[in-house]
Amino acid sequence: MTAPRPYASLLAKGEDRRQRILAVAERLLARNGWRTTSLALIAKEAGVTPAGLLHHFESKEQLLNAVLDARDADDEIHADYRSGDLITELSRVPERFDRAPELVGTFTVLLVENIAPDAPLHDRLHHRYREAVNIIIDLIKQGQSDGRYRPDFDAASKAVEILAFINGMETLWLLDPSIPLAEVFKGYAESLGRDFSPRSSM
Repeated sequence: MTAPRPYASLLAKGEDRRQRILAVAERLLARNGWRTTSLALIAKEAGVTPAGLLHHFESKEQLLNAVLDARDADDEIHADYRSGDLITELSRVPERFDRAPELVGTFTVLLVENIAPDAPLHDRLHHRYREAVNIIIDLIKQGQSDGRYRPDFDAASKAVEILAFINGMETLWLLDPSIPLAEVFKGYAESLGRDFSPRSSM
């Protein structure tokens, strides 16, 4: 059996270290926010030197974007918003809270901290919000087009409402993790299903 090449082992160790730094960053950012979470603190908690951290992330802004990349990648893997059924996908949102609670907390804190136009992640988060709204609009319009949803309501307004519900529940869950998320999301999804049904306009 061929022994692993030295550089392959180094690459594997480097990736493990990078993932450990990201995990620590997610935890500290969710707890302290980005303004009071220094790279030095993240490095210390991750068990690497500041120089070791900078080898993987050249700046704090790059690390923050890597954390958001992890959230986006999680969504891409586990959700089917672009081709799935909106009502079904809404009922599945609580799975993220169980699967990746650190990502939920980190995203919510970063969102609040970057509301100001000059904040480092403002443009990216604003673009992500617009993209999310457009995905929901497309799903609603598709449902209206094929007759699954009634046509007499504004898809854009309803999309903003749905996204506000999701973001609001994430914030409330951070405040009170005992909230029965599965029940709340299921109830909201079912109420939307009834409201969207062509029969509800009869």
